[in-house]
Amino acid sequence: MTLSLTSFNQLPEDAATNELLMCCTSERWATMLVEKRPFASLEALITASDAVWSKMGEADYLQAFEGHPQIGDVSTLKEKYRHTAGSAAHEQSGANEADDSTLHALAKGNQDYLEKFGFIFIVFATGKSAQQMLDLLNARLPNDREQELANAAAEQNKITQLRLSKLIEA
Repeated sequence: MTLSLTSFNQLPEDAATNELLMCCTSERWATMLVEKRPFASLEALITASDAVWSKMGEADYLQAFEGHPQIGDVSTLKEKYRHTAGSAAHEQSGANEADDSTLHALAKGNQDYLEKFGFIFIVFATGKSAQQMLDLLNARLPNDREQELANAAAEQNKITQLRLSKLIEA
């Protein structure tokens, strides 16, 4: 559902919180952001979201990460990446059909990541091919948990920004 900024600003607190929870499932983030209304523009909303996100801690991050499906099932990955040749214009031209070996490696890498860090691999995936996702996953796997939590939180914030932009009419 897309809302005008005026409509969002005028929603009852619980309804506005529910709309925000569709963008990011951290309850503390959503509650704190609703308290900052009204917003003069989408940019002001995103700026406020960034400021609130910067105050979040590990429990908030983990709650946000739980709002994402785990990428690890090969059949799910095949569905996601098999049809990218004819995908929307925002997809990168290199996002052609992913081969089975890439999808299996991505599934295994996601499982290894979950086992190592205790949370799923979070990345701003828009426009990325399966191979690009695998390369990013492999680059981040050697990190320690603290660094990876920070990386995942930064990626979550990018995802949230995109979702806020989709929630509010420009």
